[in-house]
Amino acid sequence: MTLHPLTQTITKLLESNEFWFETFTHAPVKTSEEAAKIRTGYTLSQGAKALIVRFKRKSGVPDFAMFVLPADKRFSSSKVKKILFADDVRFATEEEVSKVTKGVLPGGVPPMGNLFSISVYVDESLGKNEKIIFNAGDRQFSVAMYFKDYLEIVAPIVTSFVSP
Repeated sequence: MTLHPLTQTITKLLESNEFWFETFTHAPVKTSEEAAKIRTGYTLSQGAKALIVRFKRKSGVPDFAMFVLPADKRFSSSKVKKILFADDVRFATEEEVSKVTKGVLPGGVPPMGNLFSISVYVDESLGKNEKIIFNAGDRQFSVAMYFKDYLEIVAPIVTSFVSP
């Protein structure tokens, strides 16, 4: 099985920072629900769902940002628009995701937008979990780690954007 090279980048980054983590190689999954069924010992709410959005401000120049939330939640478009001071927000297309992430497919995108030079926003509710788990660069590869270490390595903006 050949995995996207980003999987090694992520594990090496975690090792070099001496963070605890564990990895899982599994059948390819596209959705958080599919992933939760095969990640033994972890719940759907511990899943860190990474969504890349394309947004425009009044200047009209499109940009991208990453929003990370518990896999059992949905984000509020109106809250995201306010956070980004944007007039228009939509999910990035598969082609846009691939371009931003250098070939990572939707479903395999890790919640580490800093690796792609895009801003990362994490919903504060994800912090209710001591550990989080996510696909790490490939639909067949997951990493679990402590949420506190995630905050340290990614330095996301912590805010609230899930739907009630």
